[in-house]
Amino acid sequence: MSAAPRIVAIVPAAGTGARFGGAVPKQYALLGGRPLLAHAVERLAALAPARIVVALAPDDRHFATMADDVPGVLVLRCGGATRAATVRAALAALAGQCGDADFVAIHDAARALCPPEALVRLRTALADDPVGGLLALPVGDTVKRATGAAGGERSTATLDRRGLWLAQTPQMFRYGLLRAALAADVDDACTDEAEAMERAGHAPRLVPGSPANFKITRPDDLALAEAVYQRERATMTSPA
Repeated sequence: MSAAPRIVAIVPAAGTGARFGGAVPKQYALLGGRPLLAHAVERLAALAPARIVVALAPDDRHFATMADDVPGVLVLRCGGATRAATVRAALAALAGQCGDADFVAIHDAARALCPPEALVRLRTALADDPVGGLLALPVGDTVKRATGAAGGERSTATLDRRGLWLAQTPQMFRYGLLRAALAADVDDACTDEAEAMERAGHAPRLVPGSPANFKITRPDDLALAEAVYQRERATMTSPA
């Protein structure tokens, strides 16, 4: 009987956070007094990975200040100009440690509040899946198509939202398939791993995620995350 596939989690953390505009790259912005990256790594424990990898920019100077907050992670200074380039380099570095049938789970450092139950759903749903999949949420709002210059857009059509989902992370795929799919994305046009898999002819499975697993992109998002985090802590510490 063959061994069950392992899960290796990768957190790409090589971005500069230009849209966020903070004094430090976004992954090091503080949430509850700790960097977003530390929260993201800590949450991944619910996925029961065999290893957690953090992929940094080669010249990163910030991780050293928080290294004690994420013990046991494997740090790779392999970050590229894009997310796809960073993940591709991390997969190459893991070539001797992952079999083609093992899973790799890519998770955004900026999704610091992914609930453990969502991670368990992902792991359970994909345990025997030949391809893999991702956390996602069905679109619930009315979707508009806009035209016009930035700041002066006007709605010109309402789109059918049936069958539309909002992608989240982790996105978890078989190592061999994902590495081949990203190798084919030579222009780094794919915005996430699921898109690379789709272009390669695969159909990733959609696993219900959580509204709490939102991506922190702008300062307003961080303020919302702080409120959610503090409410979460209060719920955990309140008497039964």
